[in-house]
Amino acid sequence: MAKIPDQPDGNPNDPPALETAGEPAAQTPPPQQRLQVEIDDSKVMALYANFCRVTGTPEELIIDFGLNPQPFGVPTHPIPVTQRIITNFYTAKRMLHALNLTIQRHEAAFGVLETDVQKRMRPGLQQGQARG
Repeated sequence: MAKIPDQPDGNPNDPPALETAGEPAAQTPPPQQRLQVEIDDSKVMALYANFCRVTGTPEELIIDFGLNPQPFGVPTHPIPVTQRIITNFYTAKRMLHALNLTIQRHEAAFGVLETDVQKRMRPGLQQGQARG
């Protein structure tokens, strides 16, 4: 079993701790006590996806993941969706915040992630694929 802290250590982007209703904020806040959430990842199944589709209803969000065997151009065959997450919008917003923080940290360490595949490709590679 792994223990995961509820917030990363010392990140200035972390949201401030919430105040209890009816209690004014103190001049110097007490040291924040870190809560540990215990998870059991003994049955986790790691899967890879390079395709994602987001749909939903007013009450829930549906996120489908799959593997696109033809990542360049328009796929000629349907993309098989192999994983689906159905969640509420509150959890989705918390997930969005966690993903944003994680990507910001990654880009700060390794540089900006270019999501346009055509801009990431090297010129020689593009010409080689156009011929093949």
